[in-house]
Amino acid sequence: MKRVLSKLYVQVLLAVVLGITVGAVWPAAGEALAPLGDGFIKLIKMLLAPVIFLTVVSGIASMENMKELGRVGARALIYYEVLSTLALAIGLVVVNLLKPGVGMNIDARTLDTSSIAMYTTAGHHSSVTGFLLGIIPDTVVDAFAKGNVLQILMFSILLGIALANAGPRAKPFIDVMDSLMRGMFNIVNMVMRLAPIGAFGAMAFTVGKYGLGSMFSLGKLMGCVYLTCILFVALVLGPICRYSGFSLWKLLRYLKDELLTVLGTSSSESVVPQLITKMERAGCSKPVAGMMVPAGLSFNPDGQAIYYTIAAIFIAQATNTPLTLTDQLIVLGVLMFTSKGSAGVSGSGFIILAATLASLGTIPVSGMVLLLGVDRFMSGARALTNTIGNGVGTLVIAKWVGALDTARLHKVLEGDEVTAPVVPLPVDAQAGHEVPEGKAARRG
Repeated sequence: MKRVLSKLYVQVLLAVVLGITVGAVWPAAGEALAPLGDGFIKLIKMLLAPVIFLTVVSGIASMENMKELGRVGARALIYYEVLSTLALAIGLVVVNLLKPGVGMNIDARTLDTSSIAMYTTAGHHSSVTGFLLGIIPDTVVDAFAKGNVLQILMFSILLGIALANAGPRAKPFIDVMDSLMRGMFNIVNMVMRLAPIGAFGAMAFTVGKYGLGSMFSLGKLMGCVYLTCILFVALVLGPICRYSGFSLWKLLRYLKDELLTVLGTSSSESVVPQLITKMERAGCSKPVAGMMVPAGLSFNPDGQAIYYTIAAIFIAQATNTPLTLTDQLIVLGVLMFTSKGSAGVSGSGFIILAATLASLGTIPVSGMVLLLGVDRFMSGARALTNTIGNGVGTLVIAKWVGALDTARLHKVLEGDEVTAPVVPLPVDAQAGHEVPEGKAARRG
């Protein structure tokens, strides 16, 4: 029993159950525990910027062929766009089949929108152009101060390329960064011991503030989101994993600690450092893992994409707003672009949805009030789907570009202890063949 309880995922699972119990039985006490969850998330966010920076810079700086970097980025964007579009489409199909909002007959003009004013105001300023320009930081210090993942990623890639082009002169600096990176991951391991406390506080607050009653009152909408997320993981990510030569179920088992932490905290950001480490341990090369995991937060938000389409059509159904098939396809088309900024802003889900509804003009933005009571209960499903999609995408892209040690991956997913260092297998950009082992080892 002691051995079982010592496992992190068991501790997190017990903490989630205990948090729900406390929130349901003593709501006021549950609300008061919010700082435990918020504190854990802040600790992880404190580490995000340096972990992403050090991982990406040291990984790219060790690459000898910069054409590899371009191929990784181009293929990643193709993969991310296809997957997020599929997520949007599946959400659209399920919400039309289950019709969770039909019969509510709510007059949008009578809704009190004061509680969503901060989201709708920010939403009016959100656009595709603004998102693209937002990737460029005003200053490097500003990017790190605000913890903007995409801005940090952009600067890290540029610095990594510059160091790679500098040759042997940059080696002392790269060695220092490698040492710093090991130190940062040791801090991550220390912080992760607090994951059960963070999960307990977050769940106690959520249930204490919103109550289980609010969850049941809009249960059909929640069921729609959870069902669609499950279908996406099983019917889309599952076949992709099989085609790529590994098992989705074994990958989920391998990532159980991270997934339970995400479930407890309702934040996919809370496991970014650990996910990078797990991907490298599973045979993914350092540059690919370091770039794809943080980039996936914004460019591959599968769970968010599902939520957006279901939420938009739900509001239309609940307020009796007629939508033709063309109208719904327009919603999907707009979300294909606006959903890409999901992880860059606080309260991003509501802000992106508000921006989309405001730009369409057909679905009342005031209907977002209907989502407030249960949004927090659906955030766990979104974050879990985002994290699973991010892990699958990183491995798939790594294999696509020849930067995945498949033999090591299979051993790790089978639960075998692998202590040898990861040897990335980059593909020569021109010939399309695997680089000889010695050369690959020097790049890693």
